[in-house]
Amino acid sequence: MRVPLNWLKELVEFSLSPEELSSRLTMIGLEVEALEKVGDDTVLEVNVTPNRSDCLSILGIAREVAAMLKATLRFPECLVGEETGPPVIAVEIADKDLCRRYAGRDITGVTISDSPEWIKSRLEKCGMRPINNIVDITNYVLLEMGHPLHAFDMDTLKGGRIRVARNRPGETITTLDGIQRLLTDEALLIWDGERPVAVAGVMGGADTEVKDKTRNVFLESAYFLPASIRRTSKSLGLSTESAYRFERGTDIELIEKALDRAAYLMALLSGGRVSKKVDVYPEPFRARVIKARYQRVDKILGTSISHNEVISIVERLGMGITKGHDYFTVVPPSFRGDLQREIDVIEEIARFYGYNRIPVTVPRTQISKEPRDKRHLHVQSIKDSFRSSGFSETINYSFMNYNVLDLLNISEGDARRSALSIRNPLNEEEAHLRTAIIPSLLRNLVHNISMGNRDVRLFEVSRIFIDRGSALPEEEHHLAAVFFREKGPSLWRDETPDFFLVKGVIQSMLDTLSIADYEFSPSQEPFLHPGKSTDILVTGKRVGFLGVLHPGVVEKLSLKIARPEVLVTEMSLDTLLLLVPESIKFMSIPRYPHIDRDIALIVDESLPAANIMEQMRAYPSELIEEISVFDFYRGKNIPQGKKSLAFTVRYRGKDRTLTDSEIEELHAGLVGYITERTGGIVRGK
Repeated sequence: MRVPLNWLKELVEFSLSPEELSSRLTMIGLEVEALEKVGDDTVLEVNVTPNRSDCLSILGIAREVAAMLKATLRFPECLVGEETGPPVIAVEIADKDLCRRYAGRDITGVTISDSPEWIKSRLEKCGMRPINNIVDITNYVLLEMGHPLHAFDMDTLKGGRIRVARNRPGETITTLDGIQRLLTDEALLIWDGERPVAVAGVMGGADTEVKDKTRNVFLESAYFLPASIRRTSKSLGLSTESAYRFERGTDIELIEKALDRAAYLMALLSGGRVSKKVDVYPEPFRARVIKARYQRVDKILGTSISHNEVISIVERLGMGITKGHDYFTVVPPSFRGDLQREIDVIEEIARFYGYNRIPVTVPRTQISKEPRDKRHLHVQSIKDSFRSSGFSETINYSFMNYNVLDLLNISEGDARRSALSIRNPLNEEEAHLRTAIIPSLLRNLVHNISMGNRDVRLFEVSRIFIDRGSALPEEEHHLAAVFFREKGPSLWRDETPDFFLVKGVIQSMLDTLSIADYEFSPSQEPFLHPGKSTDILVTGKRVGFLGVLHPGVVEKLSLKIARPEVLVTEMSLDTLLLLVPESIKFMSIPRYPHIDRDIALIVDESLPAANIMEQMRAYPSELIEEISVFDFYRGKNIPQGKKSLAFTVRYRGKDRTLTDSEIEELHAGLVGYITERTGGIVRGK
């Protein structure tokens, strides 16, 4: 907002230098970003926050200066004088939910000419181009009072009427910029007796614009619903000074004064005669009453402000006030729609009391003797484990495109299909609460690869939402990760499949949580590669899955990389964290040495290694300490439909050193036991 200093001084008297005024305005929340010398004047560039639409005018800034300096505000001259008679144009509001007030005046016998230099100079200082005296006056009043106006060539309005109503399907209008625009169904329009003549609050139509030959003008001043103007402006891609103010909220009670101010100037500068006003106001403005407590003011601000000073600040801001013993009630003026609650009033008191007068205090906190929440600590440990494995944490919106469930081949009966739709989504593509985190990470993956990143390791810890038919969705805490690396030239040879790298990351995370009783079992997830995927089980309960994305899913992602292999995992932290042991049991370091023996078995290809290891652990012997698989082979010398698995069995005695003879006997018994139960053959015999 550009504010010429000389114009501001017409509305409030002060002797501060431009630099002093800039500093004082900034300290009350109206940041002055720049000062520009223009002739004998100085223009302030004021950054107005979105909630302070009342400050998008010279009058609004003057109000703040007057309250700050305890000065008197001078309202612009708006006395119309003699009125010629009733208005010619009749007004009807068809959609009262979108237009709460519409006023207008007929101004007849105008002479179109250039504006006087003082108007043109002020418009130019504020970044506007002068056009003619009638149009310039509407822009002048917009800048001065903050309320947009529009002037129609009254002789081009058909039927002698104005109607404010929504658009009809397929309707178009040629706006003042000469572009024919197709209007959305929800757009609010200004109609004459036959056609739309303006897009309400955004821009007028070319057919009714004021031209050099115009002699009679109908001047409009209205209040439109901010959300409606915002939607229309965005859908048309049309941003104007009027729309900028309407979509932030204008002062419904200022409509009449802004209309009179413009009519006064038009009569003065164009020789026009002003009719009586037409003012359709279905539901008059009702001021909000806010109760504020003196004690609450001091508690929030950390001050001891006297009651009289609090009352003085509130009164200077134009609020009606009723005093009580421990509290006071205020009635914010119509131009302060941002004042809704007690805390808003307290903020106003802080602004004008002075932030620099509020003492700096060290907050007092109570140190609790209770231990920190274990769940929080476990979640932090999980995050730290993934970070230490080279993953970066992401934070995504909790929304998803429902069609992504089709991309992942998720069936209709799956709980992840029970997604809750959002009534007011940020965009139509992501109109559901997500039922899984993987879709968000896949979107991150696609974006990273499109930006040239060929090593993507991302994880996210967040909530998913399942619609179970209750008033609120069921929330679950999940962990998910995605891994992709494009293999290229390297200084060393690394042939470890990505699947086992990520599996190792998960095992490291489980070890961090001191979870030892976990295993992996083939997964049936529809979007994973059937031969390169696994479910993650802890104490026999499924907590999640890990696997390579199915080639068909990868193809749909259009990654534009030759043969990409993408690893994904997702786990329920609600389930996992319930299985974290309450305490850790330590064992003494073994006193006696261990002895390792290997066994290689040829078994059916469909038999998982985990099942064989489970069978080995069931062998009745206390001397078996650990079993691990170290080799897998399929190919030459192995029959069709078979595979070779090699295991290492570690034996150790708790009270003695084992002899070779008893180990040989024990190992032979284990080999016979496992071949009998698996139908396997010892390789090499």
